[in-house]
Amino acid sequence: MSVTIRTATPADAATIVEFNRRLAEESEGKILDVAVLASGVAAALADPQRKGPYFLAVEDGAVLGQLQITYEWSDWRNGFAWWIQGVYVRPEARRRGVFRALYEHIYRLAKQEPEVIALRLYVDRNNHGAQQTYLGMGMEWMDYLMLQKYPL
Repeated sequence: MSVTIRTATPADAATIVEFNRRLAEESEGKILDVAVLASGVAAALADPQRKGPYFLAVEDGAVLGQLQITYEWSDWRNGFAWWIQGVYVRPEARRRGVFRALYEHIYRLAKQEPEVIALRLYVDRNNHGAQQTYLGMGMEWMDYLMLQKYPL
């Protein structure tokens, strides 16, 4: 497999919207408002420095998968955690190393940035397949539970 990783551009918006829509439905059984999703993707693509870039796995011109990173500053650790979000791989491309290629790409980028101290992600508690994939990549469970106040 000759998968290459590239940074997404605004021209990739429709693909990212569709992947995120599928991700929500497949992993959490959620149906997203596509208009809101499209606006959110467009905003991130227009401002990747603040909102986080998307990375795409491409083979023979076809986009097979994606992930986005967002940034969290930790004053406790004097560094950034990069949060892996929006992970999606087309069903026909799963178990072929697509996520591994995406993960290793951002891992290499993170290692080049002295202020980046961690890669993190959250995963739905019922998505056991994804959990096993992430653990297999060397990630570890954290001691934190997540809470939110939504919507505001």
